[in-house]
Amino acid sequence: MKKYHYVVIFCCCWVSFVISSQAQQLQKLTQQEAETLFLKQNLELIAQQYNIDIADAAIVQAKLWENPSLSISQINFWSTSSQREGVDEVIPPLFGDFGKNKEFSIELSQFIQIAGQRRKLMKMEKIGKEMSAEEFGEVLRSLKTELRKNIYDLIYLQEYQKTVSSQKEVLNKLIGSYQTQVVSGNVSKSELLRLQSSLLELENELYEVQIEYNELQKTLKVLLNVQPHVVLEIVSDEKEYKNPADISLQDLFLQAENSRPDLKYSQLKTQYYEKSIIHEKSQRAPNLELSVNYDRYGGVWKNFVGFGLNIDLPLINRNQGNIRIARYNKEQSEYLFQQQQNRVQQEVTQAFNNYGSVYDFFLKINNNSLLAEIDSMLDIYTDNLLKRNISMLEYIDFMESYKNSKQTTLSVKKNIGQQFEELQYVVGTDIN
Repeated sequence: MKKYHYVVIFCCCWVSFVISSQAQQLQKLTQQEAETLFLKQNLELIAQQYNIDIADAAIVQAKLWENPSLSISQINFWSTSSQREGVDEVIPPLFGDFGKNKEFSIELSQFIQIAGQRRKLMKMEKIGKEMSAEEFGEVLRSLKTELRKNIYDLIYLQEYQKTVSSQKEVLNKLIGSYQTQVVSGNVSKSELLRLQSSLLELENELYEVQIEYNELQKTLKVLLNVQPHVVLEIVSDEKEYKNPADISLQDLFLQAENSRPDLKYSQLKTQYYEKSIIHEKSQRAPNLELSVNYDRYGGVWKNFVGFGLNIDLPLINRNQGNIRIARYNKEQSEYLFQQQQNRVQQEVTQAFNNYGSVYDFFLKINNNSLLAEIDSMLDIYTDNLLKRNISMLEYIDFMESYKNSKQTTLSVKKNIGQQFEELQYVVGTDIN
């Protein structure tokens, strides 16, 4: 019976351990640490890398010759006396009793591509590999920017939650104090009701912020490939943003042309179709098939060895349609490349102008000394309300202004970070 009790206790302890291990775990990451984790663990990136391996395998396949073909025919599995009637000579066995009175034919053939078709196909596949690499770069560029922007969103929500929570804590203390004062008859119930109404508004806002915060947690955990029970907290990496006046728009155009994976992909597509035209033209040349044949007692000679050559006659089908398709594809890709170049320049210009606008506002916020002192003013106003130095209306107005000011400050910090990431995204590389 005691053993049974020990087993039950052990099972309960084990279940408790499992449950506690599945409880939410806080994982603090800097922005740089989050990006390092993303590059290491993002499943979409890992899967996308296989396209480069697939392109490598296609190059290997293009190098290979066609397999030789072996055929065995004209085998007689039996022969009757009537079939052998009038035949003076019995077909001897090959070894032992095997092959006696047996006729057969063996042919070995090899298909041979001429006009350098394999070599031309290999050149196409090599460009295909470069295109796969640029496709991977495009996925990396998009996901990295998505990660960075979501990180700025999460930092904003973390700080805004703290702001609203601190207001909520202050209001809870005030409400406790005012409830005592209402009982004593020192303050009116309307003032208490006004504080309670403000508290409800804050709690509702906290709820809405929490919903958005949970959505961001889900997105980031998918990008970083971390377990669902982990709660991410991003520690902001304080950095100075480049002054737009120190950035040349023409330099950004050049950087984008040299760095944008989608632009490189579009250019490689034109090169791919150029190689495709050459390859399709080579298909006009007829392919050869060489063969060697052995025939045992199937003709005039007992053991006949012969050689053969098979060649297509390109009289009707000279691959005209596929050559025209390749030419049209090349011409189409040239226009699309020009369109992509124009789109890239427009995107860079727009992102640069947006960054310039938010940078000016960012400097204005940072240079406002009153905003830097607003946290200390919250305690001062709360103390003055309790001392009846200010009215309830003045206090509520300040609380609203306090929240709006904090929200604006945090929003500007988020926006400048995201606009800078957008600028780096359209340029296709980090701007140093």
